Amino acid sequence: MGLLAWLVVGLIAGLLAKYAVPGEGPGGVFGDIVIGIVGAFIGGSLFNFFGHVGVTGVNIYSIVVSFIGGVIFLLLIRTFSRRSHA
Repeated sequence: MGLLAWLVVGLIAGLLAKYAVPGEGPGGVFGDIVIGIVGAFIGGSLFNFFGHVGVTGVNIYSIVVSFIGGVIFLLLIRTFSRRSHA
């Protein structure tokens, strides 16, 4: 998948994940893109681990996979950031 495709999928998935997980997200739009791209890697790896296809391009399936990974990533970020500040 090309860089532009990763950015598009990352932006969409990151925005959706940010709205799905309560709390303040890191870094504005750039942070949303990073969350979505990292989420694509996390989601794709998890889906591959369980025998399904991961991120394949700019399509609904890839956005859903990236969204799931983005939510997992945001939950991890928020969990560890709360512990370090507490």
